[in-house]
Amino acid sequence: MAKIHVSTTVNGEPQEFLCDAEQSMLDVLRGPLGLTGSKEGCGSGDCGACTITVNGRIVCSCLMLAAEAEGQKIGTIEGMADGETLHPLQQKFLEHAALQCGICTPGVLMAAKALLERNPDPSEHDVRFWLAGNLCRCTGYDKIIRAVMETAADMRGAAR
Repeated sequence: MAKIHVSTTVNGEPQEFLCDAEQSMLDVLRGPLGLTGSKEGCGSGDCGACTITVNGRIVCSCLMLAAEAEGQKIGTIEGMADGETLHPLQQKFLEHAALQCGICTPGVLMAAKALLERNPDPSEHDVRFWLAGNLCRCTGYDKIIRAVMETAADMRGAAR
C-alpha cells in the first residue's frame, strides 16, 4: 500500500510526513514526529489523553486519521509553553498539584487552553462541561477545576 504524503503545521512549524491510510494522528505524533506528550489512554476517543487542537478545535488524535492533517494547523502539548516559560495553565497545574500520574494531563491542559481561548470567563459549570471528555483516575478533578478557574481569573486580570 502506498504511503500518503502530508504537509501540515504542528505547533506553528511546517511539518511533512508519510503515513499509511489507516494510521492515526496520535501514531504519527508519537512516531515520526517525535512528539510524545499526547498519550494513548484508550485508543477509542473515550479518555481525552490524546487531545490536540486542529484549527483551534479540540480533537482526540487517536480518532483522527493522520492523512486528515493535510493543510491543517495542529496544536499539541509540546507547543503550549513558550520556550522555557510555562503557559499560565501549566504553572497553575503545578501550583495546585492538579496532576499525579500525568497520563491525562496533556489532554486536560489542551482542552482547558482551548476553553480559555474561546471563553476567558468560564463558570465552574462551563469548565466541568468542557473537560468532561477528559478522564482522570488520580486527582478527583477538584484541583484541576480550581487550577483552570484561577488561571482564567489571572489571565483576565493581566488582560486589563
